[in-house]
Formats: sequence, C-alpha cells, structure tokens
Amino acid sequence: MEDARLTVGAVVGTSAGALTGALWCAGHSAAGAAAELMSVPPIARLRPCGTPWAGLMSLEGVVARLRDLLPPTFEDLEREFAVCVVGADGRHTILSSGPLPEAVAASAAIPGLFAPVAIPGREGSGPFADGGVVDRTGLTAWRARRRAGTGGAATTAAPPPALVHLIGRSSAFSGDDDVARTGETRVILVKSPKAGVSLVSLGGAAFDFQLASARSRARPAMRDAVEGRWSF
Repeated sequence: MEDARLTVGAVVGTSAGALTGALWCAGHSAAGAAAELMSVPPIARLRPCGTPWAGLMSLEGVVARLRDLLPPTFEDLEREFAVCVVGADGRHTILSSGPLPEAVAASAAIPGLFAPVAIPGREGSGPFADGGVVDRTGLTAWRARRRAGTGGAATTAAPPPALVHLIGRSSAFSGDDDVARTGETRVILVKSPKAGVSLVSLGGAAFDFQLASARSRARPAMRDAVEGRWSF
C-alpha cells in the first residue's frame, strides 16, 4: 500500500493483523513494523501464566512492549483502526475505542496457548481473546458497524472497497474465512500461506522470504485497487 500510495480509510486487524495494523496506524512504516516484530524472539516477551487452565502463557510482557510502541488509546492513532476479539461469552466483537495496547494483545491471544487479556473499562464483557476463532477477517462485522454508525444511510450504496489479506490457517479450529461466501462486494483478496515461524523465532531468512513473497502477491492487487477491479 505504501508503494502504491493508496489512501487508506481504516484498518481492521485480527491476531497478527492486529499487531501489524496497530503499528502501521501508529505511524510506523511497514519495514519498521517488520523490524520490530523480528527484534526479539516472541518467547522472550511471554511469561508463564499463573492460571494455566486459562492459557499456558501470559501476554503481559507483550502488553508492556506495546505500551512503548503505541499510543494509549485508539483515539490517539494517526489512522482509524479496529481489532477483532471474542469476549468471555464467546461473541465476536470489534473494538475501536478505549485502551489500545491491551486490545491489540487480546486480539492475538490464541485460546489455550495464551491467557485472555483484560481490557480496562471493559471488565463486564472480558477478558478477551483472539477474534479469529470466530471470524478471521471481520469484514462483514466491520461493514455492518460502519453502516450502523451512519444511521444505515449507506446500506443502499456501494461499500468502500476493501483489501483483505488472508494468512493461511494456523489451526484447524480457526473461524470462518471464506470471503466469497459472505456476499460482500468490492473486495480485493490477497492470500499468503502460513509462514514457518514459531514462538522461538520470527526472524532470519524465512521471514525475509515470506515478506518478499507477500509483497510480490500484493502488487497485482494494488493495481486492481487503483483500476477498480475487484475479486468479489
């Protein structure tokens, strides 16, 4: 998107998309976000969870680092941004206001592996976990939310175009990610395979290869966006 100089109205991210999207919307370049994510092995920011039945590891260290990198609230970001999470009741929810670092970490809290994350001010519906267990893209929910925010006035108009970057599944238990089946239109879909990364390392040649491959797959989609050609 930076290379194509596309104007971005909003970014919605789930899990890894929440991490990278938040950094980008906070003003970090794509290269800068990648460098930060590769700077230390993910395991270095994790802590054993005091309640292992909730998750093997705690994301408190991740939240602490995100507080150094991100502004305190969604409202302080340079671009409109939202993350997808599931609440304690298992319902898929889009968060776009209030405390930011905790919300971003919550969106990456894969159930079983990580303990869910409490978000200040949202104690009644939390703690929160990875929204991808229900809906991996959040596209339909986001568009419905935007329509509701305009009093439904946009329901008869064509929605703003959406670029969806869909990463291969990390788990067979992940939620729905069939963009075509949603019936949404004016969507450009870019797919990337799951990278061979782990909690021990995101860096090295494997990461660089995945990044270069994703850029290569995205370039035609950027041309389609500029020329108004949609996947759906």
